[in-house]
Amino acid sequence: LRSCSPGRARRTNASRRACLVARFGDIYAQERLDAETLLRTYISDVEMVQRIIFIAAVESFHAAKMAYRQFKVRVRETLSLGHSGPESLEDTVLDYIVRHEDLYDVQASVNEVIRSMNINPKISFPPEIDFIVISTLIRELCRVAFSMQTLIPPLDIAFGTDGELFSETKYHRSFDSDFTAALVAYHVWPALMENDLVIVKGEAVTKR
Repeated sequence: LRSCSPGRARRTNASRRACLVARFGDIYAQERLDAETLLRTYISDVEMVQRIIFIAAVESFHAAKMAYRQFKVRVRETLSLGHSGPESLEDTVLDYIVRHEDLYDVQASVNEVIRSMNINPKISFPPEIDFIVISTLIRELCRVAFSMQTLIPPLDIAFGTDGELFSETKYHRSFDSDFTAALVAYHVWPALMENDLVIVKGEAVTKR
């Protein structure tokens, strides 16, 4: 194992959090739009394109959180063999992960996301094309989601379901929404949460 400085994760928590929140916003503004442009060369249905991207975001967070938990277990098992302090084992584990996030197998998560998307009944794709075409978006989402698990407290995306009551605190309405409709027809982008508080609003479409 490579050496690590004690307390690094806690000392850098605020600055890492700020960078990750900003990166999440950048992905929404850049990689999401790039993926949308790419998908629309294959799929004319705008709603389907936006559903695909939202599900990619949800699945990316799910895969990255699973990978983080497994990675943390392996690091804890290894470090516990020689741990003597002064910081707690949990802090030592977190410090190690923060310093060595490059060891995260992001490609395995990307593959897992694509597998999950292929069996999702809410989205469909022309048979000659594969969801791998938006792997750049998926990879960046997995990376940021993995890093968000190292924060204290970790950041996550809000759970969203079609037909839920629209929340002004969690979402912006898409420009093509019915602004008098009370229910979410579908989601375009997830809200970012810290515990139960919205840090960054998502985007949803409301229709009657």
